[in-house]
Amino acid sequence: MLIAATIALAASLALPQTTAPLQTPRPQQQQQSSGVPPLLLDSTGGVQAPQQPTGGSTSGVVRGPRFVAEPASGANGRITVRIGDLAMVRGQEENTIQGIGLVTGLAATGDSSTAARKALLNMLKTQNINLTLQEINSSNIAVVLVQASLPPSIKPGAKIDVRVSSIYDCESLVGGTLVQTELSDMTGEAIYATASGPISTGAFSATGEGASAVRNHLTVGTIPNGGKVQREVSTRIVSDHGYIYLDLLALKGSFENVVRITDSINALYPQFATSADAMTVAVRVPNDIPSTEHVAFVSSILEREITPAAFARVVLNERTGVIVMGEGVRITRGAITKGNLTVTISETPEVSQPGPFSNGTTETLPRTNVLVEEEDRALTIVNGAVTLQEVVEVLNVLGVTPRDMIQILQSMAQSGMLHAQIIVM
Repeated sequence: MLIAATIALAASLALPQTTAPLQTPRPQQQQQSSGVPPLLLDSTGGVQAPQQPTGGSTSGVVRGPRFVAEPASGANGRITVRIGDLAMVRGQEENTIQGIGLVTGLAATGDSSTAARKALLNMLKTQNINLTLQEINSSNIAVVLVQASLPPSIKPGAKIDVRVSSIYDCESLVGGTLVQTELSDMTGEAIYATASGPISTGAFSATGEGASAVRNHLTVGTIPNGGKVQREVSTRIVSDHGYIYLDLLALKGSFENVVRITDSINALYPQFATSADAMTVAVRVPNDIPSTEHVAFVSSILEREITPAAFARVVLNERTGVIVMGEGVRITRGAITKGNLTVTISETPEVSQPGPFSNGTTETLPRTNVLVEEEDRALTIVNGAVTLQEVVEVLNVLGVTPRDMIQILQSMAQSGMLHAQIIVM
């Protein structure tokens, strides 16, 4: 009996339980619920090393599709231009005046320098307010440069536009008002105008903790009709010898233009105009014209139209890729080739990270890819061109980008193929 009870007790312990046993969560499920990445196990049950980076950096130079503009509508032949658009009357120039002013009312965007506080201190003294420099602490003011242009023969009391620009570390002039400022000549002795009023910048700035937005320039503005002329600049039309001198503009001067202007004036007033040099035409005022009619006499000259000379100039701006050619540009037959050399360097450092619970250290391994591409282009025969249309057609045959064209034009000028004056901006 004792033996049978023992066997029954052992069998009962071996039988499965009627209640479900507690399920032990898998390690992976526990890690996902806690937000920790799961540990990867290998076939032997050990922890695998982290996966190493396999990505790489790439870089390259992509050339966009070629854009060929359609011929613009307009006159193909020569045009006529007013003499007044090519030359100006000596003594009728604009004059620039300037002064140093103070802008107030800024929303904590003014100068932080001591100069602004000293300027405010001097302005307060004119109002019988005596303070010390230590008592002034304001970021709502800024020291500015105020400039204006005086048209010829302008009279006192006339209104002119004023330009205002910051001098120190002002962040923005938006909302500021210019305090009454005197504008003088370069010597600072003669005051020709005064300026004051609210500044218009046409800009705004919005700044947050993580981003900002700025439109236009914040530290330069204008005051329309903000200046008042106080003194007239003396000018004259006719010189003491009874001549009116027409000075051609800087880029319009040439012997051909001077001769054409002289011939046009002599067609209206025979034997009264002479060519002084490549930039000046001297016109003698008839003795029978009174001084009250001098303005009408000059106007009748400036309103005459001539056909200006065709300038052989090529203006290049490598910063923006702009090329502008004049009508007088010519090309002599020759051969040209342009092979681009492109060097592409990509750095892709990789991090080698050891497995957990190991004695290894994290290392950064340099990875560099260098690719050098050189175009293999044959020489291209460039035929001669005697008109602007032919010049454009010949250069378009090369099929290069504007920046490559800039280098080609400079080289063509050095070789003598391009007959034009190169102006690099």
